[in-house]
Amino acid sequence: METTLNAAPQLTRDGEVFILDLGDRENRFNPDRNDAVEQALAEVEAAPGPRALVTIASGKIWSNGLDLDWFQANPERVQETVDQTQRLLAAFLGAGVPTVAAIQGHCFAGGAMLALAHDHLVMREDRGFICLPEADLGLPFTPGMNSLLLNRLPRRTVHEVMVTGRRYGGAEAAEAGIVDQAVSEGSLFESALEYARAQAGKSPDALRAIKGRMYAETIRLLNESHPVGA
Repeated sequence: METTLNAAPQLTRDGEVFILDLGDRENRFNPDRNDAVEQALAEVEAAPGPRALVTIASGKIWSNGLDLDWFQANPERVQETVDQTQRLLAAFLGAGVPTVAAIQGHCFAGGAMLALAHDHLVMREDRGFICLPEADLGLPFTPGMNSLLLNRLPRRTVHEVMVTGRRYGGAEAAEAGIVDQAVSEGSLFESALEYARAQAGKSPDALRAIKGRMYAETIRLLNESHPVGA
């Protein structure tokens, strides 16, 4: 069931670019939302080329990560849902379609990991933070999440990101190599679309093979179940 923190994701298309709108609330991960996002990605991958995907949101938040309220209400399903979330990250990381995250607001914890599982990240330069606060929350990263971050961030940056829980604004995130571009609010969506259109003609089979080999160990670990909090 959807909570007040979540609106159902919506998939639309603008020519060769599919647009996945996570919503205008906190856009947290729970089983229903994970299923919807995974189905949207599968639809994009199954579409004839050329095609690419831009993932957007609206309001103050791109995604605040795991739906902790849902977890408190469903404690017996925590492990199942974390495993499902990891599989979603693996699906994006190895997708046979170019993917772009257009980050207009706060992007925290699992939300930041979903963004980093995209090929290219564009962030608003003057508002919103990207942050991995797991050390403050007392939640160690799973082996798969650990591998994702180590493989998608510069080495010195990943230490600070994971150990300190620092919040990076858009310009700081670009300087640290967390996002690829930091742009004004007015050009965020167009910048993401422009990049996606330029990549839309890539061979799906080649992309899937390249990403699958590049991130083989990370994808394997994300598709495994590891005890939460261990």
